[in-house]
Amino acid sequence: MSKSERESKLVTIPDGLHNERADAALARLLGISRSTIVELIEAGEVTRKGKPLSKSDKVNGDELIEVLMPAQKAAPELTPTPIDGLDVVYNDENIIVINKPAGVAAHPSPGWHGPTVIGAVIAAGYTVTTSGAAERQGVVHRLDVGTTGLMVLAKDETSYSNLKDQFRDRTVTKVYHALVQGHMDPSEGTIDAPIDRHPKEDYRFAVVLDGKPSVTHYKTLEFFPAVSLLEIELETGRTHQIRVHFAALHHPLVGDMTYGADHTIASRLELARPWLHAKELRFSHPITGSPLAFTSDYPVELTRTLALLGHVREGE
Repeated sequence: MSKSERESKLVTIPDGLHNERADAALARLLGISRSTIVELIEAGEVTRKGKPLSKSDKVNGDELIEVLMPAQKAAPELTPTPIDGLDVVYNDENIIVINKPAGVAAHPSPGWHGPTVIGAVIAAGYTVTTSGAAERQGVVHRLDVGTTGLMVLAKDETSYSNLKDQFRDRTVTKVYHALVQGHMDPSEGTIDAPIDRHPKEDYRFAVVLDGKPSVTHYKTLEFFPAVSLLEIELETGRTHQIRVHFAALHHPLVGDMTYGADHTIASRLELARPWLHAKELRFSHPITGSPLAFTSDYPVELTRTLALLGHVREGE
């Protein structure tokens, strides 16, 4: 698509983004990736008063920025993708809560050709709302492909909007269990470190100075030789937040080679993905307001890992 066929959008910077870097502010304001904004800036397609911006320029509240928007990409096709034994934890006319297995993405995305939660739910005969992006219908929060555990989806527009508000307002309780390398010291605490896309590797995220506020609370449940089992509660919900925060402390999740885990430990514990499980989920029903609380047992491969660690400890 030529430049003349692309939409030119004039946006007003809100006061809340005053003095932010142009790339960070526009990514948040327009809802597109920071890497895409950087490409537009470097191509001279983001201007202020007719002059091109650089990505490190600061923006001011209430000023106008013109952006030549990127060409629209076709949304990944939303098709049924059955998975064996879809584990439905709760289901009513407004929401469905599932226990996601490993190897399943939350929704379709470019480059992913495997099963998805939304595809599995549709294949099983459930309906979901058409709110949200076409490929993310009903999905109000996500788990990584390799992460197991609890997810809630909305079946109608009102429920979708309400649940999105609950997650945004941080009134949802999200508790994970994770196995990390080494022994945490202190054994419990809070990690408050901003996260954004890695400055050099677009497929990863990192703790960066001008990233989005990200807060993780943890406590150690048990020490094993060379690893620790943690209970983690997320105050915010950034992409890869748990994985990034503990890798930044030099305690990557066992099996998480993307963030620096030791492959020999993963191999010894017969683990082919990050040891991370969404254990508890608590929120208010989006229609009735009643409190809902769900828990999920570890899947077989994570239980096996703990059993192997127990054998190691017994043999010390």
